[in-house]
Amino acid sequence: MNAHITPPAAAPLPAPALRPVRSAALFTTGALGLAGAAWVLRAVWEVRLSVAGEPASGPPDQGGGTHRALNSLEDSYHFVNTAGGFAALLCAGAFIGWMWRIRDNGRALSGVRPRYSGIWVYLGWIVPVVNLWFPRGIIADAYLASTPGAPGARVPRSLNVWWGLWLVTMVGGVGLIYTDSTDEIIGRAYDDVWQLLTADAAVVGAAVAGIFMVRAVTAVQEKAAG
Repeated sequence: MNAHITPPAAAPLPAPALRPVRSAALFTTGALGLAGAAWVLRAVWEVRLSVAGEPASGPPDQGGGTHRALNSLEDSYHFVNTAGGFAALLCAGAFIGWMWRIRDNGRALSGVRPRYSGIWVYLGWIVPVVNLWFPRGIIADAYLASTPGAPGARVPRSLNVWWGLWLVTMVGGVGLIYTDSTDEIIGRAYDDVWQLLTADAAVVGAAVAGIFMVRAVTAVQEKAAG
């Protein structure tokens, strides 16, 4: 007789609580602005190097592991480049922290498990091939999950602009992703500064688009949270 008794359904797991996102968004947009400003400064120094022209002694990296002494302008570019690296590192940390929060909030608002597990918030940037779309996918999913009742909801245009410019800096081997040493970049400024300036423009554009994208995603989550 007991075999015909239906066991009680398991109680659903409580939805995760919304995480505050405004402060993280403000810090992230500030870090993006700082990184963009750092790359503007790099571009200014690269133009200065190009205008000054290569010294008679040749480029700083003279091949075969030989490096000549730097002049004052080249030495200051090393400082500017190092400062830009610290700005990029700060920006990366702030951005990943913000991504983690909006992913969790998207799950809390929609009640649906995200397509990408949490580890991809970090690894999605560095694992080859998947880094071409995972970070954008995580943000897009969080945005759409925050608008569960909106038919035909679309991701912000700024998300696609930001990601397109980021891919330019990554796939093109320029911008943020340099394999050359600083001395080799100085040599490129002397020989082909326009390639460097194009890369710098892509980084600055990505930073600006990123600011608008962070604000748009944050705003929709705050609105959904009431």
